[in-house]
Amino acid sequence: MQIYDRKLKKIIEEPDQNELYVKLLYNNFIGRSLVKFVLVKPVVSKINGKRYSNSRSVKMIPKFIKKNEINMEDYLVQDYKSFNEFFTRQIIPEKRPIEKASEVLISVADSLLSVYKISDDLTFKIKNSYYTVSELIQNEELAKKYRDGYCLIFRLTVRDYHHYCFLDKGTSSETFKIDGVLHTVNPIAGKKVKVYKENSREWSILKTENFGNVIQVEVGALFVGKIKNNYKKSFDKGEEKGYFEFGGSTVILLLEKDKVIIDEDIMENSLKDIETRVKYGERIGRSSH
Repeated sequence: MQIYDRKLKKIIEEPDQNELYVKLLYNNFIGRSLVKFVLVKPVVSKINGKRYSNSRSVKMIPKFIKKNEINMEDYLVQDYKSFNEFFTRQIIPEKRPIEKASEVLISVADSLLSVYKISDDLTFKIKNSYYTVSELIQNEELAKKYRDGYCLIFRLTVRDYHHYCFLDKGTSSETFKIDGVLHTVNPIAGKKVKVYKENSREWSILKTENFGNVIQVEVGALFVGKIKNNYKKSFDKGEEKGYFEFGGSTVILLLEKDKVIIDEDIMENSLKDIETRVKYGERIGRSSH
C-alpha cells in the first residue's frame, strides 16, 4: 500500500495488516456471501463490542501494540480494564498540537487522507466506486450546495489515534443518524461495494467561522459500529468531537465551493490515488479568503 509521508517527503510502501483477510472476504463469492448475510450486520459488531469490553480482553493489548508498532509514549499512562478502553486511550495533548491560525485548515484525525473534487453533477470517485453527495447524506436539496466543492476522506486504520476533532470554531446543527451495515473501509472492499453509501453513519452541518458550512460525516466500519459523538452545539477549533470504538473507521468532510485551498502535496497524491498520512491538528490547507 503506497502512502505519502509528509515528514520524509516521499512515498513509502506500508504493509496492510488486514489485506489478506479482506481479500478473502471481498474477492470471492463465498466470502462476499458471508459478508452480506452475516458479518456486516450490526448485531455482529455488538457481539464483538462486548468481547473487547470484557476484562479478559486486556491480554490482547501487548500483541496489538507490537504488531501495529504503536508508540505508547504518545499516550497518557493508565491501567486499562479492557481492550476497548485501551483502543480509545487518550493522547498527551502536546503530542498533537493544533494549528491555531484562523486561516489554516487542520486535519480532524490521525488518518490517511484523500481529497476529491465534487463534480458539477455532485459525483466523486473513491477507489473505483462513484458516489453522490445525496447518497452520502440522503438529502438531495442540501447536497446541491456542495457542487464543485471538496470531499475529504480521513481513513483511520487500527494503529491510529481514534479520536477526532472540530476543524474550526463554530456551531453545529442537530446530528442525523443513518442506519446501515458495517463493511470494512479498507480500499479493497471499496472496489467491490459502495461502503460509504451502505455503512451506518452520522452527519451534521458545522457552521464554521472560516470555512463556511461544512458537513462532517462519521462512518462506522466492520466490527466497530460505535460512533461516540459529544453532540456540542458550539465548539472551538481542535476541540474533540468524538471517537470510534475498536476497528478502522472514517471521517468525511464536505466543503463548499471556493472555501478552501488544499495543500498541494495532498492534492497531487490524491490525483494519483495515493493517501497522505496526516495527524490530528496538522495543517492540510487554508481558507481561500
